[in-house]
Amino acid sequence: MASWNFSDGNINNLIENRYIDVRQDTNHRLQMHSSLIKRLSLEKELEGHQGCVNAIAWNSKGSLLISGSDDTQVNIWSYTSKSLLHSIDSGHTANIFCTKFVPETSDELVVSGAGDAEVRLFNLSYLHGQSTEETLEPLALFRCHSRRVKKLAVEVGNPNVVWSASEDGTLRQHDFREGSSCPPSGSSHQECRNILLDLRLGAKKSLADPPKQCLALKSCDISTSRPHQLLVGGSDAFARLYDRRMLPPLTSSEKRMKPPTCVNYFCPMHLSDRGRSTLPLTHVTFSPNGEEVLVSYSGEHVYLMDANLGSKNVLRYSVEDVSQQVNSAPTLSEMETAQDLIAKPFQCSNDSIGNCNHPTRELLEAAEKCLERSDYFNGIEACNELLDGRIREIGPALEYGCLCTRSALFLKRKWKNDVHMAIRDCKKAQRIHPSSYRAYFCMAEALLELGKHKEALEYAMVAHHFAPSNYQVSEMVENIKQHLASVEAAENNNNGLSKSESRKGKSRSSSDVNYRQEANSDASQDCPRSEREDSDIEEEMEVDFETSISGDEGRDIESGILRGSLNLRFHRKADSAREKHSPNGSCESPSSSSQNENLTYEPEVVIDMKQRYVGHCNVGTDIKQASFLGQNGEYIASGSDDGRWFIWEKKTGRLVKMLAGDEAVVNCVQCHPFDCTIATSGIDNTIKIWSPQSEVPSIVTGGTAGPETADVLSAMETNQRKLLRNREHVLPFELLERFRMHDFAEGTLHPFECAQS
Repeated sequence: MASWNFSDGNINNLIENRYIDVRQDTNHRLQMHSSLIKRLSLEKELEGHQGCVNAIAWNSKGSLLISGSDDTQVNIWSYTSKSLLHSIDSGHTANIFCTKFVPETSDELVVSGAGDAEVRLFNLSYLHGQSTEETLEPLALFRCHSRRVKKLAVEVGNPNVVWSASEDGTLRQHDFREGSSCPPSGSSHQECRNILLDLRLGAKKSLADPPKQCLALKSCDISTSRPHQLLVGGSDAFARLYDRRMLPPLTSSEKRMKPPTCVNYFCPMHLSDRGRSTLPLTHVTFSPNGEEVLVSYSGEHVYLMDANLGSKNVLRYSVEDVSQQVNSAPTLSEMETAQDLIAKPFQCSNDSIGNCNHPTRELLEAAEKCLERSDYFNGIEACNELLDGRIREIGPALEYGCLCTRSALFLKRKWKNDVHMAIRDCKKAQRIHPSSYRAYFCMAEALLELGKHKEALEYAMVAHHFAPSNYQVSEMVENIKQHLASVEAAENNNNGLSKSESRKGKSRSSSDVNYRQEANSDASQDCPRSEREDSDIEEEMEVDFETSISGDEGRDIESGILRGSLNLRFHRKADSAREKHSPNGSCESPSSSSQNENLTYEPEVVIDMKQRYVGHCNVGTDIKQASFLGQNGEYIASGSDDGRWFIWEKKTGRLVKMLAGDEAVVNCVQCHPFDCTIATSGIDNTIKIWSPQSEVPSIVTGGTAGPETADVLSAMETNQRKLLRNREHVLPFELLERFRMHDFAEGTLHPFECAQS
C-alpha cells in the first residue's frame, strides 16, 4: 500500500521540542502519535466474563476499567495490574449493553443498563475487603423504560444524574436525589415523570417527511466542553443535537408528545432522502473538544460532521439542495457563462499543475497512475491526502484535477455509495472550473450508475459542448440517446398492449359486477373510498428487524445460520390507516391528513458530512461503536463484523492501522484518557488491551485472531461486499414465513429466540 508522511511529524522532534514549546497540548499530541499507533499490538487479554462483552468504559483518571456482558456481570478491572478487581452479579435478567462510572464519586458509584429495560446503580464501597465475585444489591433501581436500554450518559462534574436512552423512544433523566426506585411502589412505569426526550413520534423516513414513527434510540452522548448539548441517534439516519436548557419540563409516558425542536440534525446528504430508512445509527459521540460529531451507521460507513454551529466551514443543506445535487443540470445561461470563461486563461496564481511544488504534483501524478492500473484504493488515498491534508498548499488547477481524478476513481472502485462521493467531487470541480468538460463527463457517468439517464444526457451534452471533438464524450451522448429511445419505444409498446387488454377486460359477467359493488358498499360503511384505494394489497406489511448476536450464537453467520435474539416490528398498512380515526369514530383519509401535515411541516436544515471512514463492516450488531482516539481526537477507530478494528486519520480519512481483535465481531473501542492504550471488546468473552509494544511499525496487527501479514485491501473489499448484500442474506424470507401477522399487535416488538433448521 502507498505510504507518505503523516501531518503530526516526527515524534522525536516533538519530544525534543516539548521543553521549548509552550503550548499545553504537546502531551496530548504525543498520546496518539502516528508512530505509536503503527506500533499498536496486543498487550493483554482480560479474562473474567462468560459472555459477549457489550460495554467498556474508563474512569476519569484512567486507573479503572468497567465492563458489562451478556452474562449480566459488571466487572471492574485495574489498569495498572491488568487484573480483575470486582465481579458484580448485577441482578439484570438480560444482556448488559452499557456501563459507566458516575463522575465525582471517587469511582464508587457505577451504573448499568440492560436488555431487561432496567437501569441499576451500585456502590462499590460495599465490596471493599470482600471476594472478587459478589452479589451486590443495587443502590437505586429504575424500571421506567419499556424496551431495551442501549446507552447511558453522564455529565462531567455531576454525581447526581444519569441519562438512559432506550429503544422505547425515550431518553430519561434519573436523579439519584429524588429516590432509589422508579416507578414508586404501586405505580406503573407510565407514571414516571422523568422523560427528558420523548421521541416516540420522532423518527423520519427522509428529510422531507415529518417525524411520525417511533425513534428507537441506540446511542446518546453529552458534550464534555458544553454539557448542555445532548446528542442522540437511533433507528433513522439522522443524529439529533439538543440543548438541554431549551427542552420542556420532564414528562411521563402516559401520552405521546410531539418531539421537541432540536438544535441541529446531522446526516450525510446522500443518506437523507432514502424514502424508507434502512440505515439506523449504532453510535453517536462528541469529539473531546466538542467541536465535532462522529456517527456510525448500520449497513454503512462512519462519518464526521461539524458541531461548532458558529463556524463558517459548517456544511449545511436543505431539501432543495438534496434534489439539486443529483437532478439539476446546468442551464443554458450557466453554459453561456462558462463558455465566456473559455477565452480567459484559467487563473491559478502560479499554481498550475506544471508549476506546483514537487510533492503535491507527485501525489496527483501517483493518483492518475493508480487510475490507469486499476489501483483505486491507493489512488483515492493519494487524492485524500491532497484535498484534505494539503489543501492549503495547492491552487485551483491542482484541486480541480484532483477532484476529477478522485471522482473517476470512486466510480471505478464501486464501494458502497462511492457514486455519491463522486457526485460531490464533480459538483466542487464544476464550481472551480465551469468551462472544462471533465467534471461534467464524470457527473454523467455517476448519474448513469444511478440509473438517471435523462439527467446524465444533460450533463453529457454539456461536456460535449465544451469538448466536441472528444471521442469518449461523443460516444456517451450517442449511447444514452439510443438507450432512452429504446426505453421510450418499449413504453409505447407496453401502453398499446395495456390499452388492448383494458378493452378486452371491459366485458365482465353481471355476477362479477354485483360482487364488486357489494364489496365496495360494505367497505364504504367503514371508510371513504380514498382510503380503500390507498393500497391494492390490504395484507401488505412493512417489516423492520434487527439482530443482536450474543455469545457463540453468532458464529454461523457466514454459513447462513442466524442465531440469537431477534426483534420484529410488523406494520399492517390497512391497520395503520385505521389508526387515523377522528374522536367520533369516523375514519379520516390518510392521504388528506398526510397532505395537510406535509403542507404545515417545514423540513429542517441539516449538517452534512465533512469526512468519511471506510473499510470496516457494520451490519451484524446494533451496538458497534466509532470513537475518537486521544485527547485531541486526531484519529478515528471503529470495530467491525470481521473480527478486526480499524484506525483512520481523522483529517484525511486515511487508513492507519487494522488490527485483528476478535474471533467474530469487535463492537467496543475505548481509548485510555491519557495513555496510548486502547481497550476493545466484542463477541469474545475477553477484553483486549492494546499498546505500542511492537518493535516494527506496520499497518496490520494480528492479535489473537489473525496473521500479521493479512491482506489489508482484501479484508476491506470483503467488508464492502458484506455491506452491499441485500437484507435477505441476513434474514431469509423462509424465516419470516414462520411468523403470522395475527400473532403480533400492530407496532409492537416481540423478542424471541430463533434458529434456522
